[in-house]
Amino acid sequence: MSDVLELAGVSVVRGSTTLLADVDWSVSEGERWVVLGPNGAGKTTLLQLASAQMHPTTGVVGVLGEVLGAVDVFELRPRIGLASASLSGRLPASERVSDVVVTAAYGVTGRWREAYDDLDHARAGQLLDALGVAHLADRTFGTLSEGERKRVQIARALMTDPELMLLDEPAAGLDLGGREDLVRRLGQLAEDVEAPALVLVTHHVEEIPPGFTDVLLLREGRVVAAGPIELALTQEHLEATFGLPLVLERHGDRWTARAR
Repeated sequence: MSDVLELAGVSVVRGSTTLLADVDWSVSEGERWVVLGPNGAGKTTLLQLASAQMHPTTGVVGVLGEVLGAVDVFELRPRIGLASASLSGRLPASERVSDVVVTAAYGVTGRWREAYDDLDHARAGQLLDALGVAHLADRTFGTLSEGERKRVQIARALMTDPELMLLDEPAAGLDLGGREDLVRRLGQLAEDVEAPALVLVTHHVEEIPPGFTDVLLLREGRVVAAGPIELALTQEHLEATFGLPLVLERHGDRWTARAR
């Protein structure tokens, strides 16, 4: 098994619908992966497996050296950082931003009777600062813009110093300025040698941050291509993934795509 994440012959079936079909994929320490595909490609299902929120119908999923189905997922999940829209919906709107971040240390959403020390609060403050939202620490989560919420979620996901970091469409719903700021900060995270292995799910090549090393392309639950981004992210593979003629261009360490 890979030291971080490995899927071998994995399928997920719900009723008569196949969400993932015979997927093989591995993520090693230090790698930064982008998962690309259209709506319904299976990207979110893949992340649910990687975050130990779901078990496969068939095949084997290894996460951080453990095999799903043979490990207590409640012990495994704290080792995984997750930022997603579904998690955002569970965060109390009335919670102070600093508490939204610090409560990740206990794996809870919403302060209750947990005890946090000065080191916990200091780390939360450092993470908020690194994501450019330290000035929001005393605001309530419900008053934040979409872009601010995304960055607070990422700070929260890093709070426990995870071994694997999963980002589900972190730039979705952001305006141009918000997207570019977030992409820049994720690029800085990707270049940090002490950062965990990263997996970022997106629909758009424009949202691939600098420093990401590999790409997995999915269509209808199947792998179109996977590997180093310079080799696997090609116009041919992108066209097969999205099912239409495209022009793919690279500008320095960023990508763009448009219909042709």
